[in-house]
Amino acid sequence: MVRPHLVIFAKEPRIGRVKTRLARDIGSVAAWAFYRRQVAAAAARLQGPGRWRTWLAVSPDRAIFRERIWPGGVARISQGAGDLGDRMARIMAVLPPGPVVIVGTDVPGIRSAHIRGAFARLGRRDAVIGPAADGGYWLIGLRRRPRIADPFTGVRWSTRHAIKDTLANLKGLSVGRLEVLEDVDDGGDYKRFLKARKAKRCIPNTEP
Repeated sequence: MVRPHLVIFAKEPRIGRVKTRLARDIGSVAAWAFYRRQVAAAAARLQGPGRWRTWLAVSPDRAIFRERIWPGGVARISQGAGDLGDRMARIMAVLPPGPVVIVGTDVPGIRSAHIRGAFARLGRRDAVIGPAADGGYWLIGLRRRPRIADPFTGVRWSTRHAIKDTLANLKGLSVGRLEVLEDVDDGGDYKRFLKARKAKRCIPNTEP
């Protein structure tokens, strides 16, 4: 049976090498700690036993062998060389048959319901995208049949043009959209994240 694939893109969590924009505002150690928590949380929260297979796509490639730094129970694959588009295109090309959805680790609002929604859209459409508030996107998915589309060529990464460029590459194909979510790239984003997390903790649990 063909199974969908969820791929979580992650960098080796090293101080001074991850969340560098955030580190300028809150310090490198705090940014590193945030990133490590987000990698672990995404791997745990987005598992889909019996529904999709979860992969952790890691960078740099040599980090794939560092067992202790990655969440257990998740298959790992190396991202390969090139810019973000090159690496995502490679993942789309090498995974076994089935729809593929790729997410990052810097959007705390991602839940398994979003992944289910993405795969549901890929049952009817060629691609799916989850817009980010800054003009990028937090999720991209391809049905990969009858052929693998190329959404990533010429995309101006880390700019407000990223989603526009990607959608231009998908012109002529059917594309589903998910809700807009916010990633955490700088100190302002981080403050909003902490405020939202605090507010959520204050909401009483009324479930039986």
